[in-house]
Amino acid sequence: MRDKYKLVGPIYDWLSAFYSGKSIHRCKVAMLDKLRPGDRVLFAGVGHGRDAVHAARLGADVTVVDLSATMLKKFQANLEREGIVDVRIRQVHSDIMLVEEFEQYDMVVANFFLNVFEQDMMLRVLAHLIRLGRPGAHIVVGDFSFPTGNVFSRVVKTLYWYGAVGFFWLFAGNAFHNIYNYPEWMKKFGLQVGEQKHYKLLLLDCYWSVIGQKPA
Repeated sequence: MRDKYKLVGPIYDWLSAFYSGKSIHRCKVAMLDKLRPGDRVLFAGVGHGRDAVHAARLGADVTVVDLSATMLKKFQANLEREGIVDVRIRQVHSDIMLVEEFEQYDMVVANFFLNVFEQDMMLRVLAHLIRLGRPGAHIVVGDFSFPTGNVFSRVVKTLYWYGAVGFFWLFAGNAFHNIYNYPEWMKKFGLQVGEQKHYKLLLLDCYWSVIGQKPA
């Protein structure tokens, strides 16, 4: 399995903080207050995983999946460096499409993960993530928000996005594409889209966390 994040993986959280301040982290944990102790939650493309640790500390049964060994090593190193021994998190080094634990999770989280794919593949991955959730499960997507507002606002948000996607296209080989309108795609896959929380950078809503629910 090719590790595309050997170069940027070790500094991924630093890059997030540099580009967004605390907005990306706030976006990643936005919907975790929906969890109840004992809920099973899967994080796809977990990265450095501070959101997964937060979920575990809320009492959830956490599984993290990442194709990048670099990311998982950094995740484990962060746990050890911070002395986090009071949480149990199952780590899976795999392509998410090979995880076939269908209808096993109460929540499936894709934070800044679906944007690494071209649209056709993104839709395949989203459909797969939905299958991993139980009937009535929550599906959470945190990412760059779809541009809205006046012309100036839309242009600035779009340029801001292309700065990020261009960097990861160049240094990690991620797909280069427009911003995805996740709520619309989630609805097309049969989810009931609920709350959408927005997070600002310089007064603009640049990030959002969207929650959808599978039919019970």
